[in-house]
Amino acid sequence: MSIPDLTASPAAAPNRCDGVLVIVNHNGGAYLSKCIAAVANQTCQPHSVIVIDNASSDGSADQMLQRFPWVQLIRNERNIGFAAANNLAVQHAPATRWVITLNPDAFPEPDWLAQLTKAATQWSDYTMFACQLLVADNPSRLDGAGDCYHTSGLAWRRGHGRSVSERETSEEEVFGPCAAAAMYRRDRFLAVGGFDTDFFCYMEDVDLAFRLRLLGERCRYVPQARVLHIGSGVTGYRSDFSSYHGQRNMLWVFFKNMPMGLLLRYLPSFLVVNTVALYIGWRRKQLRIIVRAKLDALRGMRMCWHKRRLIQAQRRVSAAELVNSFERGWRSLIKR
Repeated sequence: MSIPDLTASPAAAPNRCDGVLVIVNHNGGAYLSKCIAAVANQTCQPHSVIVIDNASSDGSADQMLQRFPWVQLIRNERNIGFAAANNLAVQHAPATRWVITLNPDAFPEPDWLAQLTKAATQWSDYTMFACQLLVADNPSRLDGAGDCYHTSGLAWRRGHGRSVSERETSEEEVFGPCAAAAMYRRDRFLAVGGFDTDFFCYMEDVDLAFRLRLLGERCRYVPQARVLHIGSGVTGYRSDFSSYHGQRNMLWVFFKNMPMGLLLRYLPSFLVVNTVALYIGWRRKQLRIIVRAKLDALRGMRMCWHKRRLIQAQRRVSAAELVNSFERGWRSLIKR
């Protein structure tokens, strides 16, 4: 994909999206400016673009603002995390129908936002939209086609690492979107309090999708909305940082959101998966990190249980309806 160096405000687009586009940056380097250039090249422009910078020390926010002075920049004095930064940006944003999230290491194709807007019009009963994420240096392979959630508590990006196939090029319902490139209806986003700020980062998008699904909301995968994604381009693939937050937050997603009957039914497989995580951590020489993540999750269980009471009190869908949105069975788990 060729991305022009657009330094001025984007030219008037034939279409407009009634949404605010939020990009959370923390030492995004050259990725950030490349991402904004791709946004400027959209055939359908958002109402506004907000970059919220989490105390970057690499000058990426300043460099971006010099090239793209029309972007609204919010600076945080410290790194408050992906979840809290997105929520803060939405609070500062003008009133719009949609919240669009995009990572600095994600570079959308020119019709990305137009395709999302078209899908939102066509599927008006959906309030979440997932994009087709492609591996940036090998676009014939998927980085993800929406998020999956297994009854064991494990979550993953659907189709991750596979060649783009016919299945991943057809629109369908998925559990939730990966927040690296996603669109949420703003009123529903706010109704559940946005992302859970205690998560800091990782799994916060799965948690948000779960809470929205408990209210009866649904997610549509839009394969025409394509985005090239580096994937952990800033935090590092399988780094101690990403492993810690992913493993800690995995427990909180399960215990906060799973209705009690389902929680008891799937608790054995949940315990197996977390035991296997310790073994994998040992194999990757990250056992200490994984153990710390699990212990910290348990230390936060009182907070988690308080949130759970509020979430479950507002639940509007039956357990049977919810189960239909999950991945189930040992076969899919072992395959993963």
